[in-house]
Amino acid sequence: MPGRPVTTSDRNDVHTSTPQDRRPPSPTFASLGDRNFRLFLAGLFVSGTGVWMQRIAQDWLVLTLTDSPTAVGLTTAFQFLPTLLLGLHAGVLADRLPKRRVLQATQGGMALVAAVLAALTLTGAVRAWHVYVLATALGAVAAVDNPVRQAFVTEIVGVRQVRSAISMVSSTFQIGGLVGPLIGGLLVGLVGPGWAFLLNAVSYLGPLTALALIRLPSQPSQPGGQRTATGLRNGLRYAATHPTVLWPTVMVGTFGFFTVSLPVTLAAFAKNEFGSGALGAGVLNGAAAAGALCGALVSARRRNPLRLRTIAAAAGLLAAAQVLASFGMSQVALTLLVVLVGAANLGFLTSAQSLVQLTVPEHLRGRIVAIYLLAFMGSGAVGGPVVGYIDETLGARFGLLLAGLVPAVVTALVAQHLAHRASVRIGLTRMTVQIARPTLVARDR
Repeated sequence: MPGRPVTTSDRNDVHTSTPQDRRPPSPTFASLGDRNFRLFLAGLFVSGTGVWMQRIAQDWLVLTLTDSPTAVGLTTAFQFLPTLLLGLHAGVLADRLPKRRVLQATQGGMALVAAVLAALTLTGAVRAWHVYVLATALGAVAAVDNPVRQAFVTEIVGVRQVRSAISMVSSTFQIGGLVGPLIGGLLVGLVGPGWAFLLNAVSYLGPLTALALIRLPSQPSQPGGQRTATGLRNGLRYAATHPTVLWPTVMVGTFGFFTVSLPVTLAAFAKNEFGSGALGAGVLNGAAAAGALCGALVSARRRNPLRLRTIAAAAGLLAAAQVLASFGMSQVALTLLVVLVGAANLGFLTSAQSLVQLTVPEHLRGRIVAIYLLAFMGSGAVGGPVVGYIDETLGARFGLLLAGLVPAVVTALVAQHLAHRASVRIGLTRMTVQIARPTLVARDR
């Protein structure tokens, strides 16, 4: 039943909008049986490794140029700020334009930005403001790329295998996140960050080649007569009135304020707490990626239906993991605890995104995914400078502690709200209304 609204009489754990989704979940690697998806995944792995290399090198470059974690957080803000301005419109594009062509344009654009940053760095001309401008340009292209890419995954594999596909995409990205920071840290330490930027530019040949080789059946063009503003209102209205979209988005947005800037906090730990340098920052980020890979694979193996209360529990686990990690008193201890943070983070994000995509009608998927990403990355843009300032003034340890405590409060409030709604529904189903039944009595003559 695509597009059936989730009414207040539905359970909070309504998961799907199509009959196929009520079948037993697909095995963990079921989506890999699709040739097109394998190609797409291979391209994402190559570019994902490059993105992680650039992230580590970029943070370390700004930290070296400015000696300020706040400046690193500001770079994160510039990179994700365009999502606040363009994200919702990108969702409309994802619903109306050929997704493969859009992705070819965005992947080429990101390669160009990385190449310019590499040229500036390798020639010694780079300044902090150059990084800010290029981070903003990269963010503008990524604001379009992200919702289109997420919706394209569902278009490739179909709704029934979307949970497996999302987990595989997350796993692949985190494998790149395991390898990329280590390579990036080594390159920064041995030959400088410019080579990491250059390798990232070259890595976009992976997804561009994959997109050229993918063969999909022709899709009917979406009607373009409806105004963009109307399309945005439709998506926002749906997101605000459907609990299976609203509450995961609220929780993801709260965590995004802090977790998007987790590499900033880990770089501050490596530089200021442990003195382990760029390689130490790479190891910490690699540990987070290793944990995230485990979290994504475990999430893919889950065979029970997704429920809002399950996602709330996953959010609580992530908050607890970040609080616990803030007490890591050595590089080794923090590295081990960050593995737990990474696993909890990806388990939560994969489940939340899967529930959102499974419960949304196909014609709104791009817009709803854009709203979801806007909450996550947009809050990260706002939170970047704040997290950087906290790390700089109060210390990275306090920043990580706060990253667990604040989302824990929000998650508890959401869980309380869901429990209250459930109790109200149960109470209503048990209420009986007694009405006097009229009877017919013969009149005496």
